[in-house]
Amino acid sequence: MDEQRRKYYPINLDIRNRDCLVVGGGAVGARKVSTLLDCGARVTVVSPDTVAEVDRLAESGALVLEKRPFSPSDLDGRFLVIGATDDERLNRQIRAEAEKRQLLCNIADFPEGCNFILPAVVRRGDLIIAISTSGNSPAFAKRLRQKIEHEFGPEYGLFLRLMGAIRSRLLLQEHAPEEHKPLFEALIEGGLLEKIRQGDPEPVDRLLAGVLGSGFRYRELIDEADLKAGDSCRRSLS
Repeated sequence: MDEQRRKYYPINLDIRNRDCLVVGGGAVGARKVSTLLDCGARVTVVSPDTVAEVDRLAESGALVLEKRPFSPSDLDGRFLVIGATDDERLNRQIRAEAEKRQLLCNIADFPEGCNFILPAVVRRGDLIIAISTSGNSPAFAKRLRQKIEHEFGPEYGLFLRLMGAIRSRLLLQEHAPEEHKPLFEALIEGGLLEKIRQGDPEPVDRLLAGVLGSGFRYRELIDEADLKAGDSCRRSLS
């Protein structure tokens, strides 16, 4: 396939409790490790040399560290592998061994050696905005990310936590889920996001009551969302 015409399939991947391997323990590897851990992966790092952050995470039990050279058997049973070394020959070996096993494989700064690439990402709670130039200009993807970060503030994360808590409550009621759509549209059109941005819960409560009726209050719903997130986190670690 012509590399210039490669088209990537956009996807958000659930890697909770999946065995993921990072080969390379330098600064690049540490960044890759951090993202994997944030998403709930079980991470193993293989590298003779590591930066202090990787050592600290290993000492805390957050990851498994093997301070030795890479072996093809390190890929056995993995879900995903990231090559983060500055050794081109080793990176190509990782890619070849991953292909034999049909693993998801990303090699840092080597798009042609990847079967998936990592976009620049803006996170605001559960809002994830991914920017990709299909590997043509990571610098421009970074510039776009910085621009978008200024446009989307923390209120978007709060908004989604609130909407998720409302959805969970409505699903417990005895009516068809398709009846919920007009309610969510009314909340959005009523300026729920803007009211959250203002930081005053009273206008939010008035809008919730007007659309959903009594019993829906901002602080209570946010607490419910946080409790649910905490339970989910504890289950993933058990």
